[in-house]
Amino acid sequence: QVQLVESGVGLVQAGGSLRLSCAASGGTFSSYIMGWFRQAPGKEREFVSAISRSGRITYYADSVKGRFTISRDNAMDTVSLQMNSLKPEDTAVYYCAADVTYYSAGYSVDIDDYDYWGQGTQVTVSS
Repeated sequence: QVQLVESGVGLVQAGGSLRLSCAASGGTFSSYIMGWFRQAPGKEREFVSAISRSGRITYYADSVKGRFTISRDNAMDTVSLQMNSLKPEDTAVYYCAADVTYYSAGYSVDIDDYDYWGQGTQVTVSS
């Protein structure tokens, strides 16, 4: 059973930066596509970013493109999300997730494709 644990709870002012990390255990990390999702109060969980098994392919939601960077370290079984130029609308609980399926594109943006989830970590951006 794969376990994912996020870290990086933060309160930051608009324009600031925050780095989230997710540590995986219990499986073969390098065989998983990894993704970040977020859920704001009263809204559905939404896709933020994904990274392929090797880390060579990344994909971002339009809302975070150019501000967020996803990366992974397969030697350390971790995936990170560097968030810059944060906006109040980025306030949400952020979740990392693992997908065991292979996709020709190298990643998936569909929440239903992901098999394992972390417990989530709160990010609050004040205006």
